Parts: sequence; C-alpha cells; structure tokens
Amino acid sequence: MSHPFMETLAEELAGVGVATLRYQFPYMEQRRRVPDSPAVLTATVVAAVQTAAEVAPDLPLLVGGKSMGGRMTSQAVAQHPLEPVRGLVFLGFPLHPPNQPGTKRAEHLAKVTIPMLFLQGTRDTFSELKLLRPVCAKLGSRAMLHLIEEADHSFHVPKRSGKSDGEVLRELAKTVASWAGQMEKA
Repeated sequence: MSHPFMETLAEELAGVGVATLRYQFPYMEQRRRVPDSPAVLTATVVAAVQTAAEVAPDLPLLVGGKSMGGRMTSQAVAQHPLEPVRGLVFLGFPLHPPNQPGTKRAEHLAKVTIPMLFLQGTRDTFSELKLLRPVCAKLGSRAMLHLIEEADHSFHVPKRSGKSDGEVLRELAKTVASWAGQMEKA
C-alpha cells in the first residue's frame, strides 16, 4: 500500500474528491513473496470493506485494486454481498499471465452485479485487449472499459506517448471520479 504508484494515485484521487482506504494483504504485510490463499485474500477484502463502511458511513463506497488486488476484490464481491458497495474499479485487471492468453480469471465476473470500471493500458501484457474487450462486452452495461494508450500493466508510458506517468495517474483519478459521479446520478 506504500508503493509509490498507490500513494500517488491516492493523492490524485483526493485531488478530485475521492477518498481512499488502502490496506495490505497479510502476505505483503509479512513481506512474503507467495500470496495468501484466495480465501485469506477475499476475507481481507471483506474486512477492509467493513472498515471503510464503518469509518465513512456517509460516503458512497467503491472497491477495487491494482492487478491481483482488483481481481481478489472482484472475487470477494462475487462471493459475498458487500453492502453498501456501489461499484468496482480495476487498475489493470490481470486477465491472464503474460504470454499465456486466456479468460478463465474473468469467469467469476458474471456473478458481480454492481457496475465495474476497467482501467487498462493498451500495452498491458497481463490482459490482451482482444480478450478483455469481449469479456467487458459480455458484462453489458455493468462494465466500462477505459483504455490508457501506450500504458503497460504498471501504467508506465514510453516517452514517445507524449504523456508522463503523472499525467496518466491524473487521468486514472479523473476517470474514476467521473464514473463515480455518473453512478450517483443514475
């Protein structure tokens, strides 16, 4: 949670009026390389959602995460009714391992009934767009896919893109805020 990407994104989100509650999975807290079991990961998400709802009961609650954190969050949402969660934000959904294209990791998304925002780089090797676009299309109006041109899985962009990494983080934050605002109006 103290990774520079997460810290800077939290600052950018605050700048557009979106509060964040960051947390770590136990394996990260204990500095282990091997992730916890899916049951532990999803239980951690459930506990974080409960904490957020208690700390800020009057704020609309979105959940999500970067890469595996987003995938585990979506699995928690698919398995448990997480009231009062209104939406799910993916920062680089890891649809498949690099060079191993597939969509199995997205099968649980059919059970997610809340709106989902996929923020994805066009050079993300964890999610080939030719596979992710149909996944999002199958989810219908529940899914919105926002592409960051030239960004990789870490949302880094090459110099030739004409954007800086800071500009990409601002775009991510503004997109989340705009999407959240549209949900509030609906």
